[in-house]
Formats: sequence, C-alpha cells, structure tokens
Amino acid sequence: MRNHRMAMSVVMLGVLWIGSLGCSRRPSDEEIVRDIQDKISADPDTRDSGVSVAAKDGKVTLTGNVKSSMAQQKMEQIAKAEPGAVSVDDQTAVQTAAQPEVPMAAPAPEPVQAAAPPPVEQPKPQPIVIPAGTALTVRTTQALSSKNNQTGQPFEGTLAQSVSINGKVAIPAGSAVMGTVVTAKAKGKIKGEGQLALALTSVAVKGRSFPIQTSVLDSTEKGKGKRTAVTTGGGAAGGALIGGLAGGGKGAAIGAAAGAGAGFIGGALTGNKQIEYPAESVLTFTLSSSLKLPPPGE
Repeated sequence: MRNHRMAMSVVMLGVLWIGSLGCSRRPSDEEIVRDIQDKISADPDTRDSGVSVAAKDGKVTLTGNVKSSMAQQKMEQIAKAEPGAVSVDDQTAVQTAAQPEVPMAAPAPEPVQAAAPPPVEQPKPQPIVIPAGTALTVRTTQALSSKNNQTGQPFEGTLAQSVSINGKVAIPAGSAVMGTVVTAKAKGKIKGEGQLALALTSVAVKGRSFPIQTSVLDSTEKGKGKRTAVTTGGGAAGGALIGGLAGGGKGAAIGAAAGAGAGFIGGALTGNKQIEYPAESVLTFTLSSSLKLPPPGE
C-alpha cells in the first residue's frame, strides 16, 4: 500500500512537471511574427495597411505606413497582446492622404488689343474762292480828279459792303483796299477831253494783303460838256456808283450822270469841267479774275 502511494505521487509529479514545461514554453519569433501578421490581415481596420512585422527574442518591431491613427493604435494593441511578445517597437507612420494635384491655372492670355482703326482723315479746309465778276463796292478815303492826280498814283479806300460766299462773309466791310490811277488827263479849256481811269490792286483780309485784278473804271469828259463813264477790263458798262459823302453831313449826295454812273463836280455842262470824285465817294469795281483766300481759321 505504501509503495502504491509513492508510485502515484511520482506519476503526479511527472504529469505536473510535463504540464509546467508545456505551459512555460515561449513561442518562437517566427510564430510571433506570423500570428501578428495573420491578426493584422484579418482585422478590417488594419488589413489594408502596408506594415512589416519583425521579432527578435520576443521584441516585436512594426514598420511601414498605416492609413490612420486608429489603424496604428489597433496594430500596436494586436502586437502587445501577442503571447510571447516581450515588447513592441512601433515605428509605423500614418500615411497622409495624397492631395490631388491641382493643375496650375494657365496664365490668362493677355488681352489682344484690337488694332486701332485708321484715323479718319478730316477733310482739309478748302480755300475761299471769290469768282471773277464779283462786285467790290469801295468807299474812297481821298478825293480823286482828272486834274490833280497822276497816272500810276495809288489811292486808298475801304470796302463799303461785305463780300459773301455761300452765305458766309469772305471779305468783311471795312477791309482796306488799294487802287491805282490807270489814266489821269485834265480837260483843256476849249478842246480835248478829261479822263480819269481807276482800278483796284489789292485788298486786305485779316491783316494780310492779297493782290487783285479788277475792271478799270474809266470816266471821260468830252468837249461841250459831254460826259461818259464806262467800266472796262471785263466789267459792265456803268459799273461806277458814286455815293454820298460819309455821315451825310458834308453836303448833298453826288448824283450820277444819266446812264454813266460817274459824278462830276460843277454846275453847268459847259466850261472847263474836270472829272472829280470827292473823298468817301462810293465806287463799284468788278473782279476780272478770281481771288483765292486761305481757308477759314488760317
């Protein structure tokens, strides 16, 4: 009986010893790595992570990239809970989501400047042309006579009436004019005839003098008091008009001889009469050629 008890004790101790040996056996590093990897691959939070597991003497090292902090924590928990794992060195990094590359906007093309339209050429101002045949009514500033004036002697006057072209004044009244005595011949006491012929030579417009050609105003006094007045050089006969003195206070108006248009100082139609135009007499000449003036504004 005593021997039987001792045998049973030996058997029980052997079983306990074998059991303790089985319980105290640590898994190998390969087993630890394989088991951790299997658990990571099976867990839905960690299976898509690119993580490597290594173990040496039970020390587990995790390396690689994980998708999120939660997956990183979950893998570390799996490794720490692994039987035989002494420690866990987590070297994983949370992989940030790759930001889609936003293509850089192409620089806005520089606005194409439209070609400037060609400048509209403004019509050039045209000169003012006063045609031949235009009447120039002049007021003399000095007395003229067949007796006292000499051929070639100049005389002065002013334009008594404005000259307009197309409704616009081209030569204003009051513009200065110059003329010349074409012929001056005193009448003899008994025979011969008196003659006084005048023509304009220039007109001043806006301070500039322009040469002109006009008809010749030719007045004659024949014997026995016969008088004629004609306009030559392209003008109409009887183109001279003799007006009253300026202001009307210097005497009666100088009358025009019937059909002649030239005034003569004197009473009777006989005797030694001379052709005379008092100062401020109004005479009308006509242009025998056109007069070109600068465009307005020049």
